[in-house]
Amino acid sequence: MISGQPAGPIEKVVIVGGGSAGWMAAAALSRLTSSGLSITLVESEQIGTVGVGEATIPPLLDFNNALGLNEMEFVAATQGTFKLGIEFVDWGKLGDRYIHPFGKFGRPTYGLNFHQIWLRQRLLGQAESDPGPIDDYAIAIAAARRGRFTKPVANPDAVLSGLGYAYHFDAGLYAAFLRKFAEARGIKRIEGRIGSVRQDPENGFITAVELEDGRAIDGDFFVDCSGFRSLLLGDTLGVPYRSWKHWLPCDSAIAIPTAPAGEPIPYTRSSAEAGGWRWRIPLQHRVGNGHVFSSAQTDDETALQRLMDGLDAPVIGDPRTLRFTAGRREKLWEKNCVAIGLSAGFIEPLESTSIHLIQSGIFRLMSLFPDKGFSPREISEYNRRLVEEYEHIRDFIILHYKATERDDSDFWNHVRLMDIPDSLAERLELWRGKGRIFRENNSLFTEESWIAVLLGQNIIPQAADPLVAMLPVGETTQFMSNMRKIVGQTAEAMPTHQAFISQNCAAQRMANAGTVKGITGGGDATSRPG
Repeated sequence: MISGQPAGPIEKVVIVGGGSAGWMAAAALSRLTSSGLSITLVESEQIGTVGVGEATIPPLLDFNNALGLNEMEFVAATQGTFKLGIEFVDWGKLGDRYIHPFGKFGRPTYGLNFHQIWLRQRLLGQAESDPGPIDDYAIAIAAARRGRFTKPVANPDAVLSGLGYAYHFDAGLYAAFLRKFAEARGIKRIEGRIGSVRQDPENGFITAVELEDGRAIDGDFFVDCSGFRSLLLGDTLGVPYRSWKHWLPCDSAIAIPTAPAGEPIPYTRSSAEAGGWRWRIPLQHRVGNGHVFSSAQTDDETALQRLMDGLDAPVIGDPRTLRFTAGRREKLWEKNCVAIGLSAGFIEPLESTSIHLIQSGIFRLMSLFPDKGFSPREISEYNRRLVEEYEHIRDFIILHYKATERDDSDFWNHVRLMDIPDSLAERLELWRGKGRIFRENNSLFTEESWIAVLLGQNIIPQAADPLVAMLPVGETTQFMSNMRKIVGQTAEAMPTHQAFISQNCAAQRMANAGTVKGITGGGDATSRPG
């Protein structure tokens, strides 16, 4: 509890930093302003932004829906496109290619998970019962390969009910879109650079941030969205950073935009390189490209050249370099300060989790929003849940590196042979036996996500669930054949991705119609370092 204060309601919240993290927090908290809560966001246009977060995952739909955003206006305002999954190139071994889809493989039948039926058919080793690639049974993959998109349907019997999707968008435009939303609902923005932070001398709680021009913004509760610097949680409160570099050695990234290259594909692409990997993210007005790499194996000049060699359209901006260390703060909430976004931790964007971790922190904050008593038990629960989520995501990212057969560089030899967390080792052992995979409580990634990467990178279980052996082979063979046919036909019937955008959310068309105002080419922003 702050010295001398009763455990009454929070009256003033101060958000330090803008970008996607700050403005997502402000937008979500803006619903509380009607109850008299004062919320102030402090940011400086003089401070640069960190360009991550153009690709997202399906839970962002929940965040936008909770705010009541119009989906098509949001997509147009952010120059967005739709995303059905992530294609991984050269990850298992050179020449491999698979998609981690959003949504489901096939459908459960006979009370068994679909992948178990597929696995039994494959392990039979008979031409007449061979099910082919498991990709053929995921509607998201079938649509992605054909460059098609539509919205899923609610009917659980329809193949389209198994379709999941997310977005690619310009993160700077998303922050601007949310800023307009939040300010219209009472959020106060103050322009200025923070020079110092004031603390209660007795208990160390933050009492105010002081700007370089001498203005002080006091508050009861502070949300640190200051980026990698972690001005409040790290610098001021001294919460240490736990590095995961021994498992995730990539520590640098170079990003560069290019002009659109034909119609946008409805998926992100991740292409493994000798010392890391390259991303490709299609937007309406440009394509985001980047190279994530380990500086221990690859210098900047080599990384940039590999990135440039992989581009498929003219460059339209200067390259930008980012340094980072994968990991998290020991605590994400300390005293009267919670960190959201990069100030809390960072996991490389291989599975597009940066914006999701912002969203997750905000949702969990809303469920445990404090009073002035700042219950240690509630703070501990927040930290437990967020740390658990960070570590589940960490394990899933490590899997991509560990599950490789590549031995063509020091980098791949290192990650292929490295020790991994016990939690991941146990999961891999369970999978290798009979293809068992279970979604842990509070885990972001579904069984389908794990199945996609494990099978995509050639980790095939030794056997299938024994219950599948009780099913007549003829019946399961016919079931698989019918499912593959229906998935293919459904994908063929969809409009193209470009046609769906042109009809529903083309940025230029909606701007001309006055539906979306102020669309620009904007830069990328996730957090403004404080």
